[in-house]
Amino acid sequence: MVKKLIAGNWKMNGDLGTALTLTREIVAGIDADPRLAGTCDFLLCPPFVHLARVRANLGQKNIESGSVMLGAQDCSEKDNGAVTGDISAVMLADCGVQAVILGHSERRQGHQETSELVKAKATQAHKAGLIAVICVGETETEREQGTHFKIVETQIKASLPDGANAENTVIAYEPVWAIGTGKTATPEDVRSMHKFIRETIGNMRILYGGSVKADNAADLFSTENVDGALIGGASLKSDQYLGIAKSV
Repeated sequence: MVKKLIAGNWKMNGDLGTALTLTREIVAGIDADPRLAGTCDFLLCPPFVHLARVRANLGQKNIESGSVMLGAQDCSEKDNGAVTGDISAVMLADCGVQAVILGHSERRQGHQETSELVKAKATQAHKAGLIAVICVGETETEREQGTHFKIVETQIKASLPDGANAENTVIAYEPVWAIGTGKTATPEDVRSMHKFIRETIGNMRILYGGSVKADNAADLFSTENVDGALIGGASLKSDQYLGIAKSV
């Protein structure tokens, strides 16, 4: 059985004390329940400024085994230079980061990031030895127009760099229309889209990222081709994050 990947995207939340407390609670919960490490891999993606301190609190055993990975929320498409405010993939790797989220819906919409830019960033991530977690997903208008499959296919094909494979790339499907809107993707919505993505990308992991919580995770994880979850708000509470993992 392929382990489920439980990826927590902390976004722009938490001071250092909050980040360290959350890390310690999550690690303690994983260490206390041996079943979790047997069924799940874990990824924590704090804000840039907390990366080094969070890594120090993951514990050497977890780092060496790879069961708990450290992730970043973005990286530059450039490897160095006069790009004020950006962080390169090489810098992230040097801090002990193992994966990076790219093309999140909040970046695509709020920062007008294109799939071509996501591809350039993913190329840098791979060069630095990082796993690229590439996000794709359709808006409410695109779903209503019936173009959601085509939109996701186009995003995937334009965002994947040469050499992308199951070892260095994860796809995260985010139904943008179901995030923070009060609307919920049905089991059939999830099943059909993940099946379509599987047919498009082969054996890469596919995460679901639409308002995952402890009380709906079991149903999601029992859906074919759902290989884990990209979690936003629920990842900021250790009981919710661990509860999602325990539902596997």
